[in-house]
This record gives sequence, structure tokens and C-alpha cells, in this order.
Amino acid sequence: MNNIKIGWGEVSLVPEGKKVSLSGQFYERISDELETPISVTALAIESGDDQAIFCSCDLVSTNHWLLLAVRERLATIPGFPVDKVITSAIHTHTSLSYLTKSDSPDSSLKELEKLMPGVKYESLAPYDGDDLLQGEEAFNFVADRIAKAAKLAWDNRTEGMYAAGFGRAAVGMCRRVCYNDGSAKMWGDTNTATFTELEGGNDSGIELLFTFTPDKKLTGVIANVACPAQVLEHRSFISSDYFGKVRGMLREKFGDDIFLLSICSPAGDQCPRDLVRWVDPEAPINDPNIVRENASNHRADPSMFDIKGCNLIARRITNEIVYAYEDIEEYVSEAEFKHKVITLDMPIRRVTPKETEAAIKAITDFAKENAGKSINFKDNARMHVHAGVVARSKTQERMDAIPIEFHVLRLGDVAFATSPYELFLDYGNQIRARSKAAQTFLIQLSCGSYGYLPTEKAERGSHYSAYVSSGTAGHEGGDLLVRKTLTEINEMFK
Repeated sequence: MNNIKIGWGEVSLVPEGKKVSLSGQFYERISDELETPISVTALAIESGDDQAIFCSCDLVSTNHWLLLAVRERLATIPGFPVDKVITSAIHTHTSLSYLTKSDSPDSSLKELEKLMPGVKYESLAPYDGDDLLQGEEAFNFVADRIAKAAKLAWDNRTEGMYAAGFGRAAVGMCRRVCYNDGSAKMWGDTNTATFTELEGGNDSGIELLFTFTPDKKLTGVIANVACPAQVLEHRSFISSDYFGKVRGMLREKFGDDIFLLSICSPAGDQCPRDLVRWVDPEAPINDPNIVRENASNHRADPSMFDIKGCNLIARRITNEIVYAYEDIEEYVSEAEFKHKVITLDMPIRRVTPKETEAAIKAITDFAKENAGKSINFKDNARMHVHAGVVARSKTQERMDAIPIEFHVLRLGDVAFATSPYELFLDYGNQIRARSKAAQTFLIQLSCGSYGYLPTEKAERGSHYSAYVSSGTAGHEGGDLLVRKTLTEINEMFK
């Protein structure tokens, strides 16, 4: 056994004096104000000869190219274990867009340009000011800030202790609705006689880990919630959503020097809204998949599109963290620590010639009907679904698998495992249920961003999040990832 060293660091992701393009929706939004600060929180753990530096980012994703850029910035520091840096995103849709290169080898945008000449796209938020952080400048800004947070955490390492905990709060619910014809829809309307069921379940469990100084002073919390931070996803302000509000509430309770490592568990089919007890948002939203022709407002939680609902979720999580903290009995200062970095070739989800032909026809027919016209974000989103099929047909001629990076760690009787997908809940449940660890933290959208990874049931139901264009891998890859992750975890706990 070895003494544990723990270090924390936090760096703001709010660009001073700049507006940002907000990431995560089908339409463009330019930030108009700051609702809740966004940041990078880093936690460094070292014991014996192994280390880990977790970097939780208030972003929609942290792609492979961003991870490489962060590691390049840290490689100049003598002795810094760059391969042990783990980036992840809380999947807030109200944070800055930084992408300059996609993780996906598909290029649906290029296919649309080829198949829809003469069709113009009309932006909902055209902006020509010189105070917009975008492109390479935005990418470098984000990479610099993540690297800075990681270095702070590494430099702040000192002997410490941890304690495990567990909470339970209603946060995530399934956002895919099934109908009696076998189809399914993301955000589907349930107020119809054709509605049969929600496609999957939910997970109210919150995996918790508390860190302390040797004299038992609380320094930080790790909270693992199976729901993306996207209550406020359609608004035009900068916000770290419910996780940012949890951070603020914890600091009101424990002091401003407390850190929160926010990590999102597999939740590709989860959302913070009850689609059965539907409550309309206070302000209109633009989303081609959220359509309510005859919505009935129900007596339930406040709208989980708005700040009031976001605050309620944050209170629920904060209360559970406080309850778990008050129940701590065992503090761990020495523990076995292992960290393995794994590369796995994930099979590409393939398309058939018939599907490709149908997709090309859909795009070309639409282009003929709209030649010389301007189209909106709803039309553009619909065509991107077909363009993704066309692009995949070309990708699968060049390659049949995409190498991904994932991490598996053991800290005492606790396991951590990452994946670079918006992984559907069922896969996370399979890993947790069969893990030999006493507690298993799972981190999605980590060290890459390869889109949704749906179940076989979701693929049959189709629609957004289960379309081919929604991600690079299908259920065969999901099954492979589960098996490989379990093998690696359980090998550590023999």
C-alpha cells in the first residue's frame, strides 16, 4: 500500500471581453450574457508509481484533437505523465464552441455541399462582429485553459485521504419515446394513443467520492450523475447548467476552496425532463425534434428547460452530497492504485447500398425543390441525416474500425472507466452490474467525441441519437466496449 497524494485545480473557461458561439444545437446561438461561470476542474491523484489527472470541462465535448493539444502543452513539464491526463465534458449546451476538426472520419457537410448546389442556408444568428471567439483562437484558448488546470492540480499534490459515498436523486430520465408501429423518437410526444413506452430506464444513483487533507478537512467532491447537464440547452447565455449550480451550492455550504469534479455517467438516451408529465418551457425553443402540437401541461417539476428547474436539480444533488458527507465513517489514506490506458478498435456502424441510394435521392429531390431558395435549420438538420449515410458509405470503403482511447483505474475498492461516446444507459448498467469493484464510476464523452452509441433496440426504432449519422459506432461496438471494459476492471480486482 502507498500513501495517496491529491491535488486540485480550477481555471475559468469564460473568455474575457469576447462573445462565443454556443455549441450543442441544430441552430446558431451567440452568447449574450453569463448565467453561471464555466470552468475546467482538474483532480490529480498519485499513489506509488501511478497517477491520474482528471479534467472535467464545462463543455459539450472534449474531442481527440483537443486532448492531443492539451497533452502537447503539458509534455514540456519534466516528469508530467501526459498519457494519464483524462479529459471529459459535462455536455452543457451553453458553453463555447471550439471545434476545428471532428473526431468522425465522415464528412456529411461536404456531401451536402456536393448534392445541394445553389441551396443557401439562412442562419438564425448571423454575427459579423470582431469580438467573437471562434476557430483556431477558440481551440487554443480551451486547450491552454485545460492544460493550466491540469498543471495546477499536479503542482498542488499533497498527502491526503478519500472517502466513498453514494446518493440518489431524480435527475435523468429516458428521452426516447416508443410507438405502436415499432418506431421511436428522441423527445417524442407522449400525448398520443400511439405512445407505448419510454424506450429505456433511468439511473437515479450518484456515485460520490470525497477528498480530504490528512486532518480530515474536506477539499473536494467527485459526483457521477447519469444525465447530461443540458437543462438550459436552448438558451443564449453562457452556463455550466446544473453542475455549475451544484458547485456554487457546495461552496455556500463548505467554503469557496471546495472543488467539484463533475462527471457524466453513460446517458446518451437520458435527459433532465419527464416526457410523460410534460411541462412546457417558459420561453419558446428551437428544436426540430421537440414538437408538441397538443401539449398538456401537467402538475410536476417546473420546466426542465428553465432556470427554476435547473436550480431544483442542483438542490437535489447537493442535498444528497451533504447527506453522504454527514454519513462518512471510513477515511482511506493508503490504497492500491492502478491506471491503464487502452486503445480499442471499434467497428464502424455500416450502411447498405439501398440505404445510400435512398439518402442520395432524398437530398437531390430536396435540392431540386429548393433551388435558389434559403433553407432553415430544420431543413438543414433533416438533410444532414441523409448526408451522414452517404458519407458513411464512403468511409466504410476506406476503414472498418476507428481506434478509441479509454481508461480503466482502480483506487482501493473503487473503479473508474471512461468512454468517448454519448453511451446509452444500458451499456453503463451492464458494466456497473458486473464490475467486481465495490463502486464503479463511469465517465462518458471522455478523451474523444465519437457521437452517440445506441442500443440495438434504439437502432430498430431509429430517429435522432440512433441514426447512422448520430455516431460512428453501433450496438456491436457497444457490446464490444462493455466486454473489454469489464475484462479490464475485473482483471484489476482479481
